[in-house]
Amino acid sequence: MKARAHVRISGYVTGVFFRYQTRELAQRLGLRGWVRNTSDGQVEAVFEGGKEAVEHMLEFCHRGPSGARVTDVEIKWEQPRGEFSGFEARYGR
Repeated sequence: MKARAHVRISGYVTGVFFRYQTRELAQRLGLRGWVRNTSDGQVEAVFEGGKEAVEHMLEFCHRGPSGARVTDVEIKWEQPRGEFSGFEARYGR
């Protein structure tokens, strides 16, 4: 079963390799989508793929890399769209 989650992660989440580790894990899990830092200091991402892989990614988002301190993860479940060819870390805010 396919799933898609659009997430915003709050806390101490920029400057701690959150995007890099998110991209690496998402690629290993075979997910498609993107991750980026936002202008208000959050991390935003879209994960699309198998439901179990998306749920595994969301577990990572709740803890982040070792230097992060996640305080909130806002999850919006959406219909899978199949619009991505891979998973990328986006730059710029």
